[in-house]
Amino acid sequence: MNYLAHLYLAEQSDEGLLGSLLGDFVKGRLDDRYSVTVRRGIALHRAIDSFTDAHPRHLESRNRIGGARRRYAGIIIDVCYDHFLCRNWANYSKESLAGFSERVYDVLREYRDELPGRLHRIAPHMIADDWLGSYAELANVGRALDGISRRITRSNPLAGA
Repeated sequence: MNYLAHLYLAEQSDEGLLGSLLGDFVKGRLDDRYSVTVRRGIALHRAIDSFTDAHPRHLESRNRIGGARRRYAGIIIDVCYDHFLCRNWANYSKESLAGFSERVYDVLREYRDELPGRLHRIAPHMIADDWLGSYAELANVGRALDGISRRITRSNPLAGA
């Protein structure tokens, strides 16, 4: 969900970026089907999620979301973090957001046949619609949350958040 933040914090090699992306799509033990660098990227993604989820500021942010959306506050906050990073990218990176995004999209193209199911399906949309750069606009944050809402099988209040 917060792809941009994970990618920004990832090892900046192709396999490091790939591992960072796979962190949301590969569950369970990491076996030898992935290179050491990809496994490190997946492990880093998981460690970042654990650290962030337990951090007091993240908990404060989640507590600001009440009512029916409270259960999904973590998802909403993660997407908002990407929005803020996108809006302030130049404060954190010398590489342009467009250049960084294109580098990530090149990795997705290069490894397309090796991507797991859901990532394999969404990668073309991620590239075509510039998901990483599009988070700068609040309307696109809303669209991202609407898309996540559609993927959740049970009824949920994420749409329109």
